[in-house]
Amino acid sequence: MTTQPAFTPPPNARAYRLDTSRGAFAVVDHPVAPGIEARGSALLLPGFTGSKEDFTLMQEPLAARGYRTIAVDGRGQHESDGPEEDESAYARGELARDVLAQAEALGARDTPLHLFGHSLGGQIARAAVLIDHTPFRSLTLMASGPAQISDSQQQRVKLLRDALAVMTMAETWEAILAMGPPEEVGGPAKGIGGQDLLRRRWLGTKPAQLLATGRQLTTEPDRVDELAALPLPFHVLSGASDDTWPVPVLDDMAARLKARRTVIPGAEHSPNADQPLPTARATADFWDSVAEG
Repeated sequence: MTTQPAFTPPPNARAYRLDTSRGAFAVVDHPVAPGIEARGSALLLPGFTGSKEDFTLMQEPLAARGYRTIAVDGRGQHESDGPEEDESAYARGELARDVLAQAEALGARDTPLHLFGHSLGGQIARAAVLIDHTPFRSLTLMASGPAQISDSQQQRVKLLRDALAVMTMAETWEAILAMGPPEEVGGPAKGIGGQDLLRRRWLGTKPAQLLATGRQLTTEPDRVDELAALPLPFHVLSGASDDTWPVPVLDDMAARLKARRTVIPGAEHSPNADQPLPTARATADFWDSVAEG
């Protein structure tokens, strides 16, 4: 896990609210690097307790390869608004339709996007393409498995959900800090940026979003066969170890999808933070292969 001392937005990136038919979503939009031929655009979806900033270290190297990337806070995540208590707003189908609305607002009906999801974001991306795959050129699942998370991670999610049932977001954050370094006790501080940014991200996220998506992670059914039936190129990318979905589980999923499989040495559940340059390189290589195929 790589935690930077302070958050610095990628050079040339623009932060704004993307207006869609389902509301506005906070994004960081990084254009193709000057002087580089444009090869495509991609929508990047973060994981559980994550945010658009998690892709910061990947966006500039992807821009240098000719790819515009739009990293998004999902409904109720960090700087995207959502209900505080209404968990129905965060049902998997609702979040999937948000992704389709984001893609439409970015012009995907005319020029399809590459779709990239990390962990929870991968399962939301999967749900989106199962509703409608046509806005997308490809799907990359990074550290995102075929069904529910591992038993150990289910216990961590249960502890978090139990805490949120009796404490505020601020109180829960302080309780996590009191237990030790957040990244070691399963807290929300995994990601890019200093603790101030991570605290702001945590406090900006809606409790109902965490409760609903945490439940989804512990109950998600295996939908790999449905996904494999779609006419999309797939990429399964992970670190060399992962305690959320074991690497052999991801290997098997990739085989079932007939997907490109990439394992990033020296990375764990967040290759985007642990080894951003090799992760960006592998991602761009896959996207290039889609364009050439």
